[in-house]
Amino acid sequence: MISHCPKTLAGKRDKAILLLGFASAFRRSELAALTVADILVTSDGLKVTIRKSKTDQEGQGQTIAIPMGAKLLVVKALNDWLEAANINDGHLFCPITRGDTLRPTPLTDRSIASVVKKYAALAGLNEADFSGHSLRAGFLTSAAEAGATVFKMAEVSRHKSIETLRGYVRSAELFKDHAGSKFL
Repeated sequence: MISHCPKTLAGKRDKAILLLGFASAFRRSELAALTVADILVTSDGLKVTIRKSKTDQEGQGQTIAIPMGAKLLVVKALNDWLEAANINDGHLFCPITRGDTLRPTPLTDRSIASVVKKYAALAGLNEADFSGHSLRAGFLTSAAEAGATVFKMAEVSRHKSIETLRGYVRSAELFKDHAGSKFL
């Protein structure tokens, strides 16, 4: 999907949304609510503070880590967006007018979902199968396929229920070590 993001201002924003949303297993509302102050760049990657979420209605806040990484280059994509948009404070992701002017409001959670659907379609996928939740689900499924423990996955996704998280793992491991693989 990210290979379909153009080098335009909107394309850089969308690439940062897709990569940051995936790498952090964010809910679309969490991604839409981020501000520049919520992001701390370190030598190891990003520390991202989620001020309030579905499972943190009181707003105690949680911080997650996103490693620098060598494949998806999340930090680079985010820096490219912030530099191109000249964003130093305020909302991390905002609407862009046709004249490439940033609006002073944050993107909505529905706008995040629209970005995901748009790039799914551009990648030749059925956009009806994708939503804002696809970034979160995609991270968890990918982590399970890569052998991450549910505890490490929950550290990123902030799931309070391991049972809910197990649903992602089950779908990723349907065929792995299948009970009948040795005789079917």
